[in-house]
Amino acid sequence: MYILCSDLEGVFVPEIWINVAEKTGIEELRLTTRDISDYDVLMRKRLSILEAHNLKISDITDVIATMSPLEGAVEFLDWLRPQVSVIVVSDTFEQFAGPLMKQLGWPALFCNTLNIDPDGTVSGYTLRQKDGKRKAAQALKSLNYNMIAMGDSYNDITMLKEADHGILFRPPQNVIDEFPQFPVVRDYDELKPIIGDILAADAD
Repeated sequence: MYILCSDLEGVFVPEIWINVAEKTGIEELRLTTRDISDYDVLMRKRLSILEAHNLKISDITDVIATMSPLEGAVEFLDWLRPQVSVIVVSDTFEQFAGPLMKQLGWPALFCNTLNIDPDGTVSGYTLRQKDGKRKAAQALKSLNYNMIAMGDSYNDITMLKEADHGILFRPPQNVIDEFPQFPVVRDYDELKPIIGDILAADAD
């Protein structure tokens, strides 16, 4: 029996921090896990930028409220869910995810938590667990699931390596170059036959 685990940003929804960068004009906030492989380094940088510019959680959630899923994402999930259980495994935060998950039809979500001060300052973050994507994959495999994993960034690679089938979805060239063992797809129509073939082979 298969289960599918997927990243969120860059696969089903746009990158939240890039949208915040575009709204605020702070170019440094455009950096994501596509650019910096160490998530702690990236988040410390983001927090320092928020502090320097006196940005609060409301400044970020106001941007998220204007965002929509990537074109075709909802239809792809509607096609996918009758065939295989789907879990979104993301390094985003529960304070960010709600409006976007609602638009996606509320798939199961494993993510992290921001530490918010009473005045709305984002003072830190709490990981659900370190290297949580890989550990989620290991846990599901321990329950005798076969696993398909999808992602686009450095922080997805350990999950893809644990999966029976790892797929890169619209990754940047640097990730493609470093991890040539994973197939690369650029749109949902290209992804459907790959997943369909995997599930059909399992059924046989």
